[in-house]
Amino acid sequence: MLKKMIALLTSHDMCVLATCRDHKPHCSLMAYVTDDHGLTLYMVTRRDTTKYRNIVDNGHVSLLVDTRQGAGDRPSIRSLTVEGWAAPLMDGARDVEMRRRLQERHPQIQGLLDHPQSTLIEVTVRAFLLLEGPEKATHITVTSVDTPSSESH
Repeated sequence: MLKKMIALLTSHDMCVLATCRDHKPHCSLMAYVTDDHGLTLYMVTRRDTTKYRNIVDNGHVSLLVDTRQGAGDRPSIRSLTVEGWAAPLMDGARDVEMRRRLQERHPQIQGLLDHPQSTLIEVTVRAFLLLEGPEKATHITVTSVDTPSSESH
């Protein structure tokens, strides 16, 4: 099931990012890329944004990726909620590589990538919740790449 969840995450490239600070939630539509394992996401933002300030103050985030776009059959829509830990990316070599990947996958955000206030955010996946239709739910906590724990509802 973990492979199915990672496949959904890596086959898409847009999500809703939810952050929170001082008990005030904030959602942002974000372009992203993943690492080769699909358990770390990278996105770009400016350091003068609400989402950046929220992440610096509280790294707990949630992401939503779904298949509703172009889905004619609503009962077949799948949604993946990702619980993760976000922080500004501090690894210079990784920053260069992920900026290149973001530019290739999302050429429309080149201006943001080039902005002097831009910074990459790295989100480490801690758990997945996959909903397949309105009632089938599967939750997996990611403890490492090889040892997830899961429960279905």
